[in-house]
Amino acid sequence: MQPHESRSGVGESRPGARESRRVERESRSEARESRSRARESRPQEPESRRPGRRVPVLALHGTFGTAQSFAPVEGLRLIAHDQRGHGAASQRGPFDREAFVADAAAQIRAAGVGPCVVLGHSMGGLTAYQLAARHPELVSALVVVDEGAVVPPSILDVTGWPVHLGSRALWQEFFVDSPAPEYFLRSVVRDEHGWRLAFDYADMMEVQRHCVGDWWDDWLGSTCPALLLRAEHSMLLTGEHAAEMAARRPNTELVEFAGCGHWLHEQQPQAFADTVLSFLDRHGLSR
Repeated sequence: MQPHESRSGVGESRPGARESRRVERESRSEARESRSRARESRPQEPESRRPGRRVPVLALHGTFGTAQSFAPVEGLRLIAHDQRGHGAASQRGPFDREAFVADAAAQIRAAGVGPCVVLGHSMGGLTAYQLAARHPELVSALVVVDEGAVVPPSILDVTGWPVHLGSRALWQEFFVDSPAPEYFLRSVVRDEHGWRLAFDYADMMEVQRHCVGDWWDDWLGSTCPALLLRAEHSMLLTGEHAAEMAARRPNTELVEFAGCGHWLHEQQPQAFADTVLSFLDRHGLSR
């Protein structure tokens, strides 16, 4: 076959090929438009709540907890570490307030996110507002969860707890009557001797003792926006004391969670996240 005949044959087939490609392009264009219309018809999530657009929040857990204490909470970009003496943290003592505040400051600097929102539950809430008072350049806003400006000497005596049990199920049975069993069970780990809690009992007694005190100077020592969350059935923070904290500190909002105990972020995680996000939105701190 001669070259000319080959070119002529190919040339004769082009109109049909062009038509086929045109139809294919139109079909793809219609599909794209259809997908676009479908996206536009769906409810859109607020930009501040989309992954990648949220501000980082340093989350500080309470005594006996771990970084996983905030696992039930979704919708927030949390940076959480095991605090000294807890979980996999390498630091043991000292357990004074200065040590915990220094750790939190170091975590913010290491992550390069300061100033940032700092959220703390119980002991972590105490650390959060002490950090804001002593290192205001690192904190843009506070979320303090069920912790007062005066911490009473209500220490949980754990010295008689078992050191090891034969299974995780036995720990579940041990904590079955706890108001927040999952909070404690997140600290259950396995070693060569069996199943244990990821903290030393003597250390936890020391941690609790150092939290007790009158910390009004620290609570009043910062001016950034603050959200104080109280559980209706709190065993540590009375309604009267929470109201006084909000009244005496400017730029502070108080929200009470009905029907909740001390571990309110475990018991109402979605309402907890929504409340925190709304607070951040109001102060232009959500992204």
